[in-house]
Amino acid sequence: MPLPPPTAERKLMHLRSVQLNGYKRVDGFWDIEARITDTKDHDYPISSKTIAPGEPVHDMWVRITIDQQMNVLDAVASSDAAPYDGLCRNIAPDYGKYLVGLNLFHGFRKAVKERVGGIHGCSHITELVMYLPTAALQTFASDVQDNADSGHKPFQLDRCHALESHSEAVRRYYPRWYRGQKTG
Repeated sequence: MPLPPPTAERKLMHLRSVQLNGYKRVDGFWDIEARITDTKDHDYPISSKTIAPGEPVHDMWVRITIDQQMNVLDAVASSDAAPYDGLCRNIAPDYGKYLVGLNLFHGFRKAVKERVGGIHGCSHITELVMYLPTAALQTFASDVQDNADSGHKPFQLDRCHALESHSEAVRRYYPRWYRGQKTG
């Protein structure tokens, strides 16, 4: 169901596009790419320059390579457009240094905040990095049937209200993992 119509006339002031792509590689690893683009439909004067309508204020990328256990094996970041030419882009190589070795499902977001949060990174690239775990999960889901009985609890269970172990959805679609009605 879409959002209800707005209650007042309005004018678009900012457009942010976030794109995430997941790839299975021929070497058995996986690449997850994320891109963030911010544009305006009007001249946008900032302290360093004026950005023309449609010209990106931000156009930034992150790519990680992961294994089957969701360990980050490689990471790269880049900035094709940034508000402070020659300054914003300097931090991109740090993402490769600080993301490699992390696991997307075990303390990833906390470690990212500690390593490249705030002044230690770019707020836009760091925001992109936070999308990577769920994008990886969706990428892996393309390769494994979500209700295949591997003997391991499906990852998506107990990660949202609809797939809580006591829910009707789990009873219906994942009966092995259904835990009965919640008490109390």
